[in-house]
Amino acid sequence: MECARKFLRVLPKNPQLFKRSLAMSSSSRAKEAIEQLKETNPYYNKYADKIAKAQLTSAEEFLDRIERVVNPIKDGQSQARSYSELLNPKQKLAKEQAEVPHKKLTDIMKMELIADKNAEEISQIWIEYHKTKDVLAATLTTSQYQTLTERAKEHPIFLLPLPRSEGFEFIMLQFAANSVHFTPLLAYQVHQENAPECLTLVHYTEMQDKGIILMRGEYDTKVLTAQEAQCLANELQMFYYKTDENKLKLLQTFTKRPDEFKHMDLIKEVENIQLS
Repeated sequence: MECARKFLRVLPKNPQLFKRSLAMSSSSRAKEAIEQLKETNPYYNKYADKIAKAQLTSAEEFLDRIERVVNPIKDGQSQARSYSELLNPKQKLAKEQAEVPHKKLTDIMKMELIADKNAEEISQIWIEYHKTKDVLAATLTTSQYQTLTERAKEHPIFLLPLPRSEGFEFIMLQFAANSVHFTPLLAYQVHQENAPECLTLVHYTEMQDKGIILMRGEYDTKVLTAQEAQCLANELQMFYYKTDENKLKLLQTFTKRPDEFKHMDLIKEVENIQLS
């Protein structure tokens, strides 16, 4: 895991670097951000170019991306919806709450609705229950969930490429308790463990004895559309539920040999996913 964490630390921990830049002109602010990254972070030269090349087609676009991060509002309008909340870290947990709790089905649903139902009936009720809500909803078999948890233990952190109009944006995922937390890589690089999630998938196991796991996903509409949130959920399924040698190899490389990890190989594995 330490190797994976090092792989992700491309930006310095101190967000004041970006706050100080707000008083400068757009181009000079972006250039200074890059120069300071090079000077303050030993992993910049090793990984930043790879990330930039995977997402962008020119140096000008990279500078523009940095500009959107440090100055998301320009002339009264958002420069990029994806980064509107980037500089706002989530509230730090108190020490006694540092462990992520196991989320319970009773917190969102009355158990009597499904207590006497079979797996097929529960699945129908679950999907119907969420039809009018701005969330993702799906069901897994116990076998799928077992595969997911086994791979999550071995690969608790990973990157997923999200298709965007200008290319791909990398989204970091991390498993904790019965949840999977997703955050834009740039947000994690700025805020580390305090980076705000753009999507959280929770797997409820209360009906496991009936052969079904209930999944619910809540997403930040300021960062993701419903289609983009579903795309990330589909990519998670591709890498963590199913058996595919190429995808398993990418998980292994990212976790155990990050120096050999290639972003373009990751993109090729998911490039057939289309947002609709």
